[in-house]
Amino acid sequence: MALQWLPLETFEAIERIKTRSFEVPCLIFKHSTRCNICTIAKYRLEDDWDFEPPEMEAYYLDVLLFRPVSLQIADTFQVHHESPQVLLIVNGECIYDASQLDITFEELREGLTATRF
Repeated sequence: MALQWLPLETFEAIERIKTRSFEVPCLIFKHSTRCNICTIAKYRLEDDWDFEPPEMEAYYLDVLLFRPVSLQIADTFQVHHESPQVLLIVNGECIYDASQLDITFEELREGLTATRF
């Protein structure tokens, strides 16, 4: 199944993701287009992705273009800002986060399975 990224570009989108996460888990991927590690992490997620659309929604944030939004995400979900970074949002809270080459699909699936709602 191909990963379909949804854009994350506004402060309002953060609130929509929090609300939406009560219905479906939401993944936020914070990406820098100037970072090779970000490109590798993004590729690994896209290559291994096997969630069907109703199982999880995936949001993509370009941290270079939308730095204030990235910082607000860190504040909202009480995580340290990093790039690349994934945050798994369930019931309005970040239940899993990883950065750099710790971002793997297997770990993401385990994080979701451990807290399945």
